[in-house]
Parts: sequence; structure tokens; C-alpha cells
Amino acid sequence: MSVLERIQQPRDLRVLHRDELVQLCAEIRDFTVESVQKTGGHISSSLGTVELTIALHRVFDSPRDKLVWDTGHQAYVHKMLTGRRDRFDTLRQFGGISGFLARAESEHDQFGAGHAGTSLSAAQGMAVARDLKGDDNHVVAIIGDGALTAGMAFEAMNNIGHMRTRVIVVLNDNGMSIAPNVGAVSRMLEALRTAQPYRGAKHIARQVIDHMPGSDLAEEARRRIFTSLKALFIPNLLFEQFGFTYFGPVDGHDLFAVESLLEKARDFRDGPVFVHVQTQKGHGYAPAEADNVKWHGVSATGAAKQVAPQYTAVFADSVREILTADERAVAITAAMPGGTGLQGLFKEFPDRLFDVGICEQHAVTFAAGLATQGIVPIVAVYSTFLQRGFDQVVHDVAVQELPVVFAMDRGGIVGDDGRTHQGLYDIAYLRILPGMTLMAPKDEAELRQMMWTAYRHAAAGRGPIGVRFPRGAGVGATLDAPLTELSIGVSETLREGDGVVILAYGHPVSAALEAANILAKDGLEATVVNARFAKPLDTERILALAARIPRFVTIEEHVVAGGFGSAVGELLAERGARVDLEMLGIPDEHVDHGAQKLWRHHYGIDAEGVAAAIRRRWPRLAPMREPEESAG
Repeated sequence: MSVLERIQQPRDLRVLHRDELVQLCAEIRDFTVESVQKTGGHISSSLGTVELTIALHRVFDSPRDKLVWDTGHQAYVHKMLTGRRDRFDTLRQFGGISGFLARAESEHDQFGAGHAGTSLSAAQGMAVARDLKGDDNHVVAIIGDGALTAGMAFEAMNNIGHMRTRVIVVLNDNGMSIAPNVGAVSRMLEALRTAQPYRGAKHIARQVIDHMPGSDLAEEARRRIFTSLKALFIPNLLFEQFGFTYFGPVDGHDLFAVESLLEKARDFRDGPVFVHVQTQKGHGYAPAEADNVKWHGVSATGAAKQVAPQYTAVFADSVREILTADERAVAITAAMPGGTGLQGLFKEFPDRLFDVGICEQHAVTFAAGLATQGIVPIVAVYSTFLQRGFDQVVHDVAVQELPVVFAMDRGGIVGDDGRTHQGLYDIAYLRILPGMTLMAPKDEAELRQMMWTAYRHAAAGRGPIGVRFPRGAGVGATLDAPLTELSIGVSETLREGDGVVILAYGHPVSAALEAANILAKDGLEATVVNARFAKPLDTERILALAARIPRFVTIEEHVVAGGFGSAVGELLAERGARVDLEMLGIPDEHVDHGAQKLWRHHYGIDAEGVAAAIRRRWPRLAPMREPEESAG
């Protein structure tokens, strides 16, 4: 039996000898690479935290001690060591274990997160709750240096330092988030990596202080001199200025050095502690070490090759066309240059592409500031991450009617990343804003035209505008048509019929057309409309159809509450149209991880589901045909 197979719970680690621990690290790396390539997932992040995770579980007593992992994609090893290794073949699969942490999945998962920068705030909440209840457990937040660029992390540090909350913060410093980190914090950490060891400098300062005569009257002078001497050696040590006691840096792949430093942090009782651990993303697996951006997240091996281009790639090519056409246009990403497809454009337009780090709030207001000066900003962001900048969209963009383009990738069901990454809310939270225009393309060719339309809309100063598009490949539409500005609020009728009207928004348009073909075999002819716009709606076309066909179905890959169907229902009610309305979309529940196709079928927003919903709602219009008898 391997060492890894003997580990069922964290306490099993504490009986291992040194040589067994070294062997365990190697076995975990082999298991991670072999297993995750089959299911897809985050390889590099977890390979970099093997020794750190083992040390954490040997030093601290989970779940009594609270280990709060930031984001969670660095915590695969934590999952293995807490009883879930045997389920790794279900990682990120429909009905399987999550690729992030999930409180419902294990008592060792203290806080679920798929968005960066939350761990310090959550850990402080747990530590204050501990103190209120009179308990004495430890609370440890493990955060990457990429997540440390998030403003929320600094808000938490500020409050922890002010309250002197006894929290241990472990910085997993590998110089990366998904892409290389940017910003002043990254430069400061690089200086610490290359400078004389901080603990040595602090030791010199302590020796000087210890030789000073002591008295109560001299204590304040001693404190000030100590602080000044530290600043002399390490003038930019931000963490100490926030009120943390700093330990490190330490080699994160020296298991026993990490364990020793964590023990010192555990035994320190005088306020918050910051433990600086230097790791290498993808450590121990040569391909991941060589290209840890590529190996940050991998798809399952054996996946079918896509013939049609990815929506993300078409978006990036559209941005290139826009930047080439207008020197006023710029693009902004929040630490996702690769995920949003913009990575290659940084070399082509180095002065007009901006990566602001994991700072969606800043990205939105930065874009607003640009827009006040006649620049045309395109904010490239996943739908799920724009949620983080919602106040800025309201307060800094919409209220001031500023012409900012929001390009929302992963609009809809995202698949394997699960409930923290689903792009199922953007229609609802954006269409409530006065002056906002919202579009979604039926295919990749229309995405190209919509990006051009959004740019022209913003360039003319007509207010904010958003384009949502799905994850994955397009339908194979031709992409060589001339760029044309679409008429705002005008839909497109794709098929005529008198039985029922199917209004589809975005990706489900193809399912609506296929459903109409299915229903036609049963004698029901449907009108299919590519809505194009969720705001403003094509009022003229919708009301004209309502006057002729009193049966409507709306389809969207979004929650029904507040979405496109709701907008249509509001319009019909406002105008007094007598229409029997069926709204298809995501019900009032969270959507977990699993393939997009499976979830679309589960919620009945694929072609078969749409046809079935229409049959259920109006059974007399399209009776089910009897199955044909076999020829035999």
C-alpha cells in the first residue's frame, strides 16, 4: 500500500516518518497529474502547495482549527488528505466532487470560494466568533499572491490589524495568479524574495534593543527605535505596517522548514501573524513548471476536437479589429488576459491593453474614468466576475451615463467550475439600470457584429452597453462578413409559423430553431425570433406577434427571475397583451459543476426540452406522435 492510500484523515499524517513524508509528496504529485488530466481541473496551483498543505495539516488540527483556502483551486491536496481521494475520478463531473471547496462536501472545507480575495475576511469572521464564544482554536487563511492584489484582501488586513485579531495568514507566493501578477504588491514581494532575509534583519534590531537600559518610561522609546530599525532594513514591508508580525520568507517546498515556521506562527499569541511561503507553481512536474499558465487549468484528455472557433477567440479578434480601427479604443482585463482571449493583443497594442490584477471594482471605475476623457473602454470580464464590480457599474458608470462596453464572457452555464462561476445573473442585475443596453448573439458571427455595434454605441457617447456570450465553441458560422452596426433594439425573425412564438435570447436560439423543426413534424409551426436585445426589447415586433399569436415561449440561459423572459412578461403586462407566456430558463436554485450539455438538458433549455415544454403547455397543438413500428 502506498503512503497516500494510508491517509484517510489529516491525523494520519502525524504518525509518518520523514522519509514517508517525502515519499507522500511524490505520490501526491503523481496522483494529481494522472487524475486531473482525466477529469480536467487545476493542476499547477495544487502541485505548488503539496508540502504547504501537508505541513498545515500536521501543525493544525482540522476541522477544530479552521483552514480557510482562498479561491480553492490550490486545495486539491487538501481534498485528498481529508477523505476525498477515492472520489477524484468524479472531480468537476456532473454529480461529483467540486473543483473548489464546498462546505456541504466536507467538515474540513470551512469556506467555499471560487472568486479570489475572500479568505482573510472570512477568517477574521471565524476568529472573532471564536473569541466571542470563548474558544481557543486557530484560524488560518491561505492566500496566493495573485489573490492578494484584490482590494477586499487589503480591506480585511486593515481591519484585522486594527482589531489585533489573532489570525494566521499564510501567503502562498508563487509570482502568479493565472497569468503573471502585476502591480506594486507583486514588486514588493519580489524585493522580499531577493533581499537579505527579513528575520535576520529583525534579529539585529532586537539585539540592539535588548542592550538598551529598560524601564517603563523607556518602553515607548524602545518601541519607536525597534520600528525604525525594522524600516531601515525592510523599508517597504507592508504587512508589518498593517499590524501583522511577519515570518519568512521560507522555501515552500522544504516541508520541514515550512512545518517549523508554521509551528512558530501557531505558538505566537500576540496579534495577527503573516507567514510568507515561497512556492513554484507546477512544482515537481516539468511540463507545468515550464508553462504553468497552460497547466493552470486543463481540460479532460480525450475531449472531442472543436471545429468551430471558440467564442472567446472570436471576441478577441473583434477587439483587434476595433483597436485597429480607432486609436481611442482600449481593452481592460482583471487578471484574465488568457481567459478573455486578450493575451496576444498585449504585444500588438502595449499602450492600449490594461491588466489591473484581481480588481474588478477598480477595472470598472478605471474604465469610467477613461470614458470621461473620450476614450472608448472595453471591459473584458467573465459574467460571474462582473458581479464583483456591480456597485461600480451602478454608481460610476450607469448613474453618470458613461459609454463603457462590458464584454461578458461565460454568460450562461459554465460547466465544470460550478456554482461559483455560473454566468446566470447578468441580465437581471444589468437590465434594471437606466440607460443600459444589453445584447447577446445567436452565434459567433453575430458576436463579431455586436462587438462592433457596442464599440460604435460607446464611441458615439450613447451610454453603457453590454454583450454576453457563452463559454465554448460557436456553431460554425461564417466570419468574413463586413462589419455592420446593428440597429439597437431590433430583433430578427428566423422562422415563420402561426402556432406558437419562440423568443430566444443568445445561445439558445439554435435550440429554438431545432425545437421548431421537431414540432413541425407534429404539425405545429412556430415563429422563431432571435431577440438580440434584452434591453431595449423589440417592442414593435413583440406586440405585433402578440396580437396574432397568443402563445409565447421565451428561452434564455439565465435565471428566470429578472431575466429576458421577465422583461418580455413585463412588456406584455404593461401593454395589456393577452398572451399565454411560458418562460424557460434556470429555476430558483444554484447550478453545480458538470458539462454544459448535461445541465442544458436537465433544465429543458436544449431543443428536446423546448419542444417538450411546448407540448406540455399546449398539448392540443402538438400531440405526441405514436412511435413508428419497426419494419421487422
